[in-house]
Amino acid sequence: MANVGIMGAGSWGTALALLLHKNGHQVTVWSISEEEVEMLSTKREHVSKLPGVKIPEDMVFTSDLEAAVKGRDFIVLAVPSSFTRSTARKMSPYIPEKQIIADVAKGIEEDTLMTLSQQIEQEIPQADVAVLSGPSHAEEVGRGLPTSVVIGAKTKKTAEYLQNMFMNEVFRVYTSPDILGMELGGSLKNVIALAAGIADGLGYGDNTKAALITRGIAEIARLGVKAGGKLESFTGLTGIGDLIVTCASVHSRNRKAGYLIGQGMSMQEAMDEVKMVVEGVYSTKAAVKMGEKYGVSLPIIGQVNQVLFENKNPGEAVKDLMLRDSKPEISSLTWEE
Repeated sequence: MANVGIMGAGSWGTALALLLHKNGHQVTVWSISEEEVEMLSTKREHVSKLPGVKIPEDMVFTSDLEAAVKGRDFIVLAVPSSFTRSTARKMSPYIPEKQIIADVAKGIEEDTLMTLSQQIEQEIPQADVAVLSGPSHAEEVGRGLPTSVVIGAKTKKTAEYLQNMFMNEVFRVYTSPDILGMELGGSLKNVIALAAGIADGLGYGDNTKAALITRGIAEIARLGVKAGGKLESFTGLTGIGDLIVTCASVHSRNRKAGYLIGQGMSMQEAMDEVKMVVEGVYSTKAAVKMGEKYGVSLPIIGQVNQVLFENKNPGEAVKDLMLRDSKPEISSLTWEE
């Protein structure tokens, strides 16, 4: 049995806390909100984010950050991506050498273009930072529905340790050394999911969504490989797998926000309506900057950026995507003369 600290009591942090508790581990969950801690401690249910999912009586909730992180076998960092750096900075004084921290959020910092694990390593250089990613909506993990994810770590030892901690009969865990590729796939897919939602909001069909998913993973892979990720990560669970579920699922906050924008809402109105952090909005500008840095064409991501931040009409964005210069689908394939 491991002693685990979960940083973040949102839907994902709570779902993973339930999973780890079911696996026999001792779990303490931290939230910055004392109100949230009180609600979870008394109602034993995350009323707004995981309604109907009961929380065991012996799972501990706290707003004391030091108590949540000290003396843990490993820590799960599950705060929204925009708070990852600041939370890691606050944690750092209490983190011993080689402390395993598994980050489970997804995002890219706009100013630095650093992934979340890179931010954590900068703030907590003494930590052994890993990531968990893949097609895994909290609403389904919390209910115990079969799910497969990937643990990325710098060493096989750490990856297999966490694999054994998380894995059970409904939660299959693979391992990978390609942390960067996993994180880029998990972050950039949120931008494509916004595009898929916009298409749904405009009333387009399955043909449109299939094209967005397929051409979207092509964009993600082009940029991800140029930035240092491995192609295999983008064709696996943390790439195309995560992209499919985020573009198609009713649980996807990115798809929902995109849908509302396609229906005529502004970006801010859509985010307010979703009532949860829409990670794709924060990753879009960073993705555009990465494309410029590495000289990679990102037509879908570029149009999403214009819709979100330049008030471009979503219908016009789709038309501009369709009417770009004609080209082969796969440039590396050639005809025999």
